[in-house]
Amino acid sequence: MLNGSLFFGFFLSLFCYWVAAKIAKRFPYTILNPLLLSAVFIIIILSVLHIDYDTYNEGAQYLSYLLTPATICLAVPMYRQIQVLKKHFIAIFFSMLAGCLACALVILGLSFVFHLDTQIYHALQPKSITTAIAIGVAEEAGANSTITVAAVILTGLIGAIGAKTFCRILKITHPVAVGLACGNAAHAIGTSKALEFGEVEGAMSSLAIVTAGIMTVILVPIFA
Repeated sequence: MLNGSLFFGFFLSLFCYWVAAKIAKRFPYTILNPLLLSAVFIIIILSVLHIDYDTYNEGAQYLSYLLTPATICLAVPMYRQIQVLKKHFIAIFFSMLAGCLACALVILGLSFVFHLDTQIYHALQPKSITTAIAIGVAEEAGANSTITVAAVILTGLIGAIGAKTFCRILKITHPVAVGLACGNAAHAIGTSKALEFGEVEGAMSSLAIVTAGIMTVILVPIFA
C-alpha cells in the first residue's frame, strides 16, 4: 500500500518534521534541530519498513519545488534592513568574497589530501550555497547532484548546530558579521538559525545566500 501511494513520501516528510519541531520546542537544544531529527526519523522508518529511497522520493520530491520560492522569500527581511546593507556594503562584499574563496580552497585542499575522485570534487564545490542553486552548479560541472544535495544539507545542519557555539568562542557579536557568517557557511538552514539571533542577522544571512550563490557560480569553473 505504501509503495503504491504517490504522496507517501510527501506526507511522511511533513509528519516527521512536525514531530521533530514539537520535540525541538519542548527540548530547546541545538543538537535537536528539526531538520536533523526529521531526517533521522525518515531514515529509520524507511529502513524498518524496507521502503527504498526512490519510492519515498516519488512523493517527497514535490517538497523540493518549494525550495526556490522559499529562497526568494528571504528577500523580505533583507529589504527591511536595506539601510544596514548600504552602510556596510564594502565590509559585506569583501567578507563574502573571503568566505567563498576559503570554502573553495578548503575543498580543493581536502580533495588532494584524500585523493577524491574528480566528480566527487565537483559535487562538493557548491556545498555552501542553497540547494536550488547548488544542484544547477553541480550539473553544469558534470557532477552527481545527489552527492551535492547531501553535502549541502550536511553543511547546513552542522552550521546551524554550531553557529551559536562558534560565535561565542570566536567572540563574534556584531549582528552583520553573525548573519553573514551563518548565510555564507550554512546557506538557508543557517539563515533559519540567524533569524533566531535577530532580524538584522536574518537579513544579512539572506543577503549572504544570494551573494555566495553568485560568487560560487563564478568561482566553481575557475577552480574546476
